[in-house]
Amino acid sequence: MTHTPSTAPNFHFKPYNVGRWLIWGAFALVLIVAPLLWTSSLAQTMLTQIGIAIIACLAYNILLGQGGMLSFGHAVYTGLGSYLAIHSLNMATAGTWHIPVSLVPLMGGVAGLLFAVLFGYVSTKKSGTPFAMITLGIGELIWSMSLMLPEFFGGEGGIAGNRVVGPPLLGISFGPQIQVYYLIAVYCFVCTVLMFALTRTPLGRMLNAVRDNPERVEFIGYDTQWIRYLAFMIAGLFAGIAGGLAALNFEIVTAEVVGAGRSGAYLLFTFLGGATFFFGPIIGAVLMVVALVLLSELTKAWLLYLGLIFVFMVMYAPGGFAGLIMMNLRLAAYGKLRRLWTSYLALAGTSLTMLVGGGAMIEMLYHRQLNEALGPELTFIGVTLNSAHLDAWFGSGMILLVGLGLFEMARRQFTLEWGQAQEEIEKEIKRREAL
Repeated sequence: MTHTPSTAPNFHFKPYNVGRWLIWGAFALVLIVAPLLWTSSLAQTMLTQIGIAIIACLAYNILLGQGGMLSFGHAVYTGLGSYLAIHSLNMATAGTWHIPVSLVPLMGGVAGLLFAVLFGYVSTKKSGTPFAMITLGIGELIWSMSLMLPEFFGGEGGIAGNRVVGPPLLGISFGPQIQVYYLIAVYCFVCTVLMFALTRTPLGRMLNAVRDNPERVEFIGYDTQWIRYLAFMIAGLFAGIAGGLAALNFEIVTAEVVGAGRSGAYLLFTFLGGATFFFGPIIGAVLMVVALVLLSELTKAWLLYLGLIFVFMVMYAPGGFAGLIMMNLRLAAYGKLRRLWTSYLALAGTSLTMLVGGGAMIEMLYHRQLNEALGPELTFIGVTLNSAHLDAWFGSGMILLVGLGLFEMARRQFTLEWGQAQEEIEKEIKRREAL
């Protein structure tokens, strides 16, 4: 008797990634619970802007972090998405176009996609510095057109709208800020999931390969320009959605949304958060809103502080805050983190000393330039300083110099201990591989 081999397919079931489900569940829980914990109008406004910024920064990171494309014109796609969204909202208000308010951000996404198709075809023909210069030129072109075409851009006054359109549906009118927040939270979660899924697709993997070694990608038969172009269009789509959400939130769109300052903010905070990690732009988005809303209210010199922080991060932590987190998690996994806590305290203490001394000098300088009519005295961290007296400047300078010297000593000791810990980890890895 002969037995015919079975032709039934063999199914292999991959176990669930429990950790990933927990992370996404925690992310959704944070989005749901956050406005219930922070109920003030300022807090809800900041949470709403954070949700929008997360989408915009993650979209930008498709170019910078995933594809290695340094763009200076990302605000073009968020801004034009905002303009088309506010026009769609006004058409819905006038009754000439029946579209639910909850779908208006998708019109912004369509605008971002269409303009990315147009401008991306030109931009992605080059890479590296030429690509960056092309995006900068396109950004300046669109910004200048915003003042030349007031029929579409509204001129200097911009275009206003009203998101409360028609009768409420299930009690939802999008008038209260909390309702707008939850709409943005839904878009934020869905867009974040989709952009994370992109990183796991063949296109996402090839985009990383184009970033790391474009010559090898071309050698195996792929068109690097086409890969960059596809990524550019996807980034424009999500950037437009972020712009549409911003139009709904603020109910006004001005030429500032397509300016170079907005593009620079996306670049700056995506880098600070950590462009090489997916969750880095999320950290950067939170930092961006905190800086633009809170830090700008605390001091007129907030841009100077922000620039100093950026320089500091480029010099000592080029991986951003996400890179710092991941490096320390690696140390903790091998039990090496506890030996560095004293060095971390020394770095924090000396950095704070530098900040106090340097901050006092900066605030006195700004006070003398901008608030001279209020007199020479000012209050800095609870201490009254007289900007007209030499002793205030001398004391602040001495604190800055002492802090700088102590910081350099602490940094050298930390570098030594960090190197020893990394060597021990590498030895442990080789030992485990040899078993």
